[in-house]
Amino acid sequence: MEGDKGENLRFVFSPRTVAVIGASTRQDSIGRAVFANILFSGYTGIVYPVNPKAKGILGVRAYHSVWDIPGEVDLAIVIVPSVAVPAVMEECGEKGIKAAVIITAGFREIGRKGAELEEEVKEICRKYSISLVGPNCLGVINTSPGISFNATFAVGMPRTGSIALVSQSGAIGVVALEYAQKESIGLSKFVSVGNKADVTENDLLAELQDDAETDVILLYLEDIANPKEFIELAREITERKPVLVMKSGRTIEGARAASSHTGALAGSDEVYDSLFAQCGVLRVERLEELFNYATAFATQPFPKTNRVAIVTNAGGPGILATDTCIRYGLQMAQLEETTVQNLRKGLPLAASVTNPVDIIGDAGRERYELALTNVLNDKYVDGLIVIALSTAMVAPREIAHAIAEVSSKYKKPVVVYCAGPADISPALKILDENSIPHYKFPEVAAKAMASMASYAQWLARPRTEVQVFEDVSKEKVREFLATAKTEKRNFLPEPEAHQVLKAYGFPVLDFRLAKDQQECIKYAKEIGYPVVLKIVSPDVLHKVDVGGVKLNIENEVELGKAYMDILDGIKLAKPEANIWGILVQKMAKGGKETIIGVNRDPNFGALLMFGLGGVYVEALKDVTFRIAPIRDLSAQNMIKEIRGYKILEGYRGEPPSDTAAIAGCLGRLSQLVTDFEEIEELDINPLLVFEKGKGAKVADARIVISAVNV
Repeated sequence: MEGDKGENLRFVFSPRTVAVIGASTRQDSIGRAVFANILFSGYTGIVYPVNPKAKGILGVRAYHSVWDIPGEVDLAIVIVPSVAVPAVMEECGEKGIKAAVIITAGFREIGRKGAELEEEVKEICRKYSISLVGPNCLGVINTSPGISFNATFAVGMPRTGSIALVSQSGAIGVVALEYAQKESIGLSKFVSVGNKADVTENDLLAELQDDAETDVILLYLEDIANPKEFIELAREITERKPVLVMKSGRTIEGARAASSHTGALAGSDEVYDSLFAQCGVLRVERLEELFNYATAFATQPFPKTNRVAIVTNAGGPGILATDTCIRYGLQMAQLEETTVQNLRKGLPLAASVTNPVDIIGDAGRERYELALTNVLNDKYVDGLIVIALSTAMVAPREIAHAIAEVSSKYKKPVVVYCAGPADISPALKILDENSIPHYKFPEVAAKAMASMASYAQWLARPRTEVQVFEDVSKEKVREFLATAKTEKRNFLPEPEAHQVLKAYGFPVLDFRLAKDQQECIKYAKEIGYPVVLKIVSPDVLHKVDVGGVKLNIENEVELGKAYMDILDGIKLAKPEANIWGILVQKMAKGGKETIIGVNRDPNFGALLMFGLGGVYVEALKDVTFRIAPIRDLSAQNMIKEIRGYKILEGYRGEPPSDTAAIAGCLGRLSQLVTDFEEIEELDINPLLVFEKGKGAKVADARIVISAVNV
């Protein structure tokens, strides 16, 4: 973040003086609502209404302009028609106002004219070093008792808490604030960023990173202003604070060649999933989940492992919670024999003393205390889900007291599903008072626990760095790219692509480029049979589709026939094709086909892909992505995240594959495309991977370079 922006952004949250420019006497106006919220939220600073047509608003003297306000003003809240905003911002700049929140709409979101107006406002803010939130936003809130600042037009003030919420959508912000108030969820900060003309989610992450009053950061985003900066910021923040995001909408995808597997497979959702995984951000699907998980993060310790237990007084909800635990990566803890014996002694014969522990429907406070104490004391249990269904025999308040009392003795997370026909609000109040998160469904409680375990796993991960390979030749790669530029082409034929990969240490199968049949025979003898023949032509993108690949050629006779078959097939399918020659390549025996690739996205930069390879890769879409450059752990995770990873591990007695060799190739690919930004697309399909310890081989590759560089 730029220095002035970083310094002035604090005045958005903690202004000593605020001018509401566009404050209104009109009952149903946004200007009146915002001014009233500031005035009646307990704001500890001074607020000035600015309206040239009013003498006073809500009993407070109004000012004709910011120039008439005595003394300094830290923050301007702007709610005037969009066409008047530039003039207002000029006045703010000349007055020395350090930050502004423009609630007014009618900018980039309405089209070209609005975008031009927004750019004009941005230039004014740059000129005067004003930190700008918005335009087209809901406003900001700081619930800290020392500030108590609500500069929004939403209804009500959230209670004080340790959860910060940043929303790109004002409408979603309204819904989120209403939900937080309804569920008594405490917030530390709220910011609606709107069009993000100046201040972005990255700026706010940097600000919230060191905010002592914020323990959990929630984001609602429709796009990310600078994905690479987001990754670096979020990776640093998630070492200390969990970040949860709800991402909607789609990115503006760049033009991707239809021939690129990576480009064809890299939809925005997959890329965002990978981006968040790369920096430890947890993605949720619904707004309710955002708060459900945040409540657990804000109130409970993190589990040491993913081993959890369930204590329930009802079989059905216990089964639902168990299924959800398994589905979302939790492990049902195997209880110690001592725990099982203690439960068996203290519980009725009808009770189940294995995990999940079912203490049956008539369980009261004493039975819950017994079960909770023994289960939480078990060394193999690192998290507990409690299910309490109220019945005629059960007093919910007493159960809540038992949960609160027992859980306070252990540094293990506890979440609760509490429901029933009786009024359970007194029980929920007890849980709230003791900072124990409770949920309306058992599956939600289990998913909240799973999210905490996922974050704990991120914290416990091994720390790795971006691996830098020294055995590379940038000079050789530059030569091939320069040749392509001279010849005014935006691609490298397969022989050149292989040379580029060899220059960066990739294990490429031995090959030669033959101009005629005699050279094919000569090179096949040098390489050694069996060999593969491939057509090399700028007009043939998918060689297999036109019969341009012949495999398993064992001798000279087979080679001669294969050579003629390739030429005949090309003449039939692509009679005008410009043929550069025939690639003679060593035929690899065995190995599993994988694919690695890269596609350069205008928003994300170089997207690396890994998956099982071959002709079905686009049909199966079993692939993972990361944004380059990647660390060694990211390369390993890319391999493990595909559904077909079990095949690489060794399936039904097969030996495991050399996944370390794949990770090495991913690391080299990351370095290559980071070093050479003109590489737009690169597919290695297949990358043949052999048994563990026997490496991998590049069998086929294609490279497309940026047209602006050729």
